[in-house]
Amino acid sequence: MPATLSDRIPLGGITDPRQRLIVALDVSTAAAAQKIVVTLGDSALTYKVGMQLYTTEGPQVVRDLIASGRRVFLDLKYHDIPNTVAGAVREAAQFGVSMLTVHACGGGKMLQAATDAARTQAGLMVLAVTVLTSMDEHDLENIGVRGTVVDSVIRLSTIALAHGCHGVVASAREASTLRSELGDKFIIVTPGVRPAGTGHGDQVRVVTPTEAIASGASYIVVGRPITEAPDPAAEARAILGQISL
Repeated sequence: MPATLSDRIPLGGITDPRQRLIVALDVSTAAAAQKIVVTLGDSALTYKVGMQLYTTEGPQVVRDLIASGRRVFLDLKYHDIPNTVAGAVREAAQFGVSMLTVHACGGGKMLQAATDAARTQAGLMVLAVTVLTSMDEHDLENIGVRGTVVDSVIRLSTIALAHGCHGVVASAREASTLRSELGDKFIIVTPGVRPAGTGHGDQVRVVTPTEAIASGASYIVVGRPITEAPDPAAEARAILGQISL
């Protein structure tokens, strides 16, 4: 049966800001990823492994991170027929990852298959990607999606939560609306987070770490502003200071 919002537990109670920070390992080799992890030391607890690193290094890089005591956010954005996605989630669950992503636009049957498969690993959170933070309303219109970005995020989030997802991936620009419309008993992970004064890169809907948490984000994903900083550990600590609300 699909989970209801009342079945979920809100994120409240976190006192260590490191639990809210996810560092994106958007690099091409395990050696580069390991260098980042070692450099950051205890300034970060959770790391995102996305398509770039996973394509070059495969599941071993995930296993190594978990073996070293880190938490892994596996961001492969599964989007396929329900049976295929369920099989992929079951395999990912065996690694011991803490979070993984599916595309909300895969529909209710696919989302339900993913969340059912995730039950093989206690504590595994399935998060539905709503609208990529590199997209705006013009981009949505070009692919035939009418309405505002917020409209799409609310619609996709509602479907995802109704079919068992533990939360969603969305810009912090939509987080406050998500909280007011759908409550606080689900996770919001926000990419597109940039400290004030840094470049936006290929992101469009960008906010600062402080704005993200204040808007209702549960976790923030930060990549290049940390990993490409002259002193990554110092930059991570600075961001932690900004989200210590």
